[in-house]
Amino acid sequence: MAKAYFQSDLFDFLTELADNNRRDWFDANKKRYELHVKEAAFGFISDFGPHLREISPRFRAIPKAVGGSLFRIYRDTRFSKNKTPYKTHVGIHFRHEQAKDAHAPGFYLHLEPSGCFAGVGIWHPPSPALKMIREHIVAKPGDWTAARDAKPFQKSFFLRGESLKTVPRGFDAEHELIEDLRRKDFIGVTEFPADAVTKPDFLDLYASRCRDGAPLMRFLCDALDVPF
Repeated sequence: MAKAYFQSDLFDFLTELADNNRRDWFDANKKRYELHVKEAAFGFISDFGPHLREISPRFRAIPKAVGGSLFRIYRDTRFSKNKTPYKTHVGIHFRHEQAKDAHAPGFYLHLEPSGCFAGVGIWHPPSPALKMIREHIVAKPGDWTAARDAKPFQKSFFLRGESLKTVPRGFDAEHELIEDLRRKDFIGVTEFPADAVTKPDFLDLYASRCRDGAPLMRFLCDALDVPF
């Protein structure tokens, strides 16, 4: 029987955390975090695993606090002017088996009171990976447009992310796909209303959207020479 993994309590906690982003408040409310965020996310991650294996056996759903699919709620403030200690959203990332960090193709889920979305693709890839993707677009333009314009992908996703204002070095300014070659991110995004996230069928909805995003993921894996 379908069940709701995420409750309105999760969004209530995140809303209050945004207004009280301090260690003393978080410590006093840590049980709420453990129950409504951490345990709820672990349940979702665990049960999404079989769906993910059907999409691709190369991605991992790991319900662990360290080294798993759930991003830490603690912010890295070392190089940021914003010194608030906690993130005010929940991030879940299903990484490729060969990924060492977030800079690889992956399936993503973002939960936040101001907006929830799923993402597929690769965000801010390092220069060598970005060059490989661009070169693959040039080498196989038909494969790229087939992935970008696939009906399931177009139905659910729109491409988002940063782009160069200039032509990337070593590429033809007159190339027919120059706007795609300018991209610095190759991310497909699909949004959810918050009430969809708290419904019992959300796991199936998310799995369906991830299947729709598979054409982009397959192209990126091919470009980076990793199996899909």
